[in-house]
Amino acid sequence: MNTGLIKKLRLEKGMTQEELASKTEISVRTIQRIENGKVAPRLYTLQSIASVLDIDYEELVNYDNVDGNVTENNAWLPILHLSGLFIFLFPPIVIWIWQKNKVNDINKHAVDIVNFQLSMLIYLIASSFLKTTFIGLKAVMILGLLSTIIIVVNSIRVINNQSYKYPLSINILKKL
Repeated sequence: MNTGLIKKLRLEKGMTQEELASKTEISVRTIQRIENGKVAPRLYTLQSIASVLDIDYEELVNYDNVDGNVTENNAWLPILHLSGLFIFLFPPIVIWIWQKNKVNDINKHAVDIVNFQLSMLIYLIASSFLKTTFIGLKAVMILGLLSTIIIVVNSIRVINNQSYKYPLSINILKKL
């Protein structure tokens, strides 16, 4: 999201930061921090700003920082992260290949996700050798639950433009 677009649209409407803050019920300081790129606005905040500036929320969220084109970053990156929940490895790889030239930072996200998925697969294979014991069954259940929680939390963090982390991940693929 380009926070410069918010300032541009606000100025085109002849509004001050104070007026935008008043109409959106967001503090002036928050408006200033959003426009300066010092804070990633929350979903509700962006919806409120988009409404006041008479712009479609999706257009505001997907506005590219570099050339002013609308991209699908904010839609595809969380989908990419969530795809790790389904049919091990295939959805993230398919999305990565399909969107690699369309979505900013997708290579970094995809490498992290695939490394995490491969790591979980290695851990599951290792624990499957213990499947005849009660320990192996517990390990498989714990890995499944842990993996699901990590994927969901990281997807939410990506939606909120926050950094994400995949713990227990082995760097099998190198960063591109």
